[in-house]
Amino acid sequence: MNLKRVVVTGIGAITPVGNTAPEYWSGLTGGVSGAGFITLFDASKFKTRFACEVKNFDPVAVFDRKEARKMDRFTQLALVAADEAVKDASIDNGSVNPDRTGVIFSSGIGGLITFQEEVMNYARGDGTPRFNPFFIPKMILDIAAGQISMRYGFRGPNFAVVSACASSTHAIIEAFNNIRLGKADVIVAGGSEAVICDAGVAGFNAMKALSERNDEPQTASRPFDKDRDGFVMGEGGGALILEELEHAKKRGARIYCEIGGGGATADAHHITAPHPEGLGALSVMRATLEDAGMKPEDIDYINVHGTSTPLGDIAETKAIMSVFGEHAYKINISSTKSMTGHLLGAAGVIEAIACVYAVVNDLIPPTINHFNQDPELDPKLNFTFWKPQQKTVRAALSNTFGFGGHNASVIVKKFVD
Repeated sequence: MNLKRVVVTGIGAITPVGNTAPEYWSGLTGGVSGAGFITLFDASKFKTRFACEVKNFDPVAVFDRKEARKMDRFTQLALVAADEAVKDASIDNGSVNPDRTGVIFSSGIGGLITFQEEVMNYARGDGTPRFNPFFIPKMILDIAAGQISMRYGFRGPNFAVVSACASSTHAIIEAFNNIRLGKADVIVAGGSEAVICDAGVAGFNAMKALSERNDEPQTASRPFDKDRDGFVMGEGGGALILEELEHAKKRGARIYCEIGGGGATADAHHITAPHPEGLGALSVMRATLEDAGMKPEDIDYINVHGTSTPLGDIAETKAIMSVFGEHAYKINISSTKSMTGHLLGAAGVIEAIACVYAVVNDLIPPTINHFNQDPELDPKLNFTFWKPQQKTVRAALSNTFGFGGHNASVIVKKFVD
């Protein structure tokens, strides 16, 4: 089959280190930590009292007040990211066919804040079932994709992909496949997450997944550090405009880079823990390289899942060594979660965006908050600690892994006509 080429023509992001895509990239290359004490609810009694929140975001300043009340925070963030991406790609009613323009937008959890509020209000009441009529459409995680499509009149493929923390990478892959198979010309792909609330923090605390470094939250996300003690929860959203190459050229679109390939596998091992030898991570990176028709030596940068958990960081590093061999020592590796925290279902897309910018700018964003070498990690690997590194980036690989053993990786590469 003659597969079509797919390029990136628009970027949008709202993150803990920047409320637009350029601000986000500036935050990453500047080594900015997005962590701080939680302001979205009273976390004073929680084991973890900090997170990476989006700063200075007022929904009423973006949406009509009545409209804002009909949407959960994760949908609001999704629309902000999508709007920036659509504008960045110069898409309007005359430039695309709405029947061939789609939205594949994900979340790992969806409207948890709405769910919590409605159930708690019911529990405080007299037992009469009084629920907001928008309860269900605010909560369901496919609603972000629906809202984006309705806002712009995009009538092409429209759905959400759910695979925990791999969700938005799977969304990118699904968009990529739909376009290269000729089922759409343009797709808004990405994801959003907003679960910094009582239920979200307490749930991950109960699993002992979160860092409890309350005395120094800004340095709590420590991927690959010997003293890492769990991930830092983040929130936000990101969107990429994926477009068929000839369609993009015909309308004179700016092309950031090309999507090389994508892969998806399962650990088939444990509901939350990675395979200790990183077998799922290993297989997904190999599958992605194969899909892209590329060799390990073609990759110059890996944005790792790198959550700052004791088991995950080691398993992923083992997988990288297995896949890339001696070339692993020539690759720059970094975990931007050291700055943004872990955006769960939105992690994949904002990290893919970091890879896009790395390819465009030939600049590797750093891994911050590294203080002590982990003896279980190969010291010869270049984790790009603390400072960005200028380097020609022909292609970058982004890894994301989710609870349930879901693995997804995507490659972005320099566009060559």
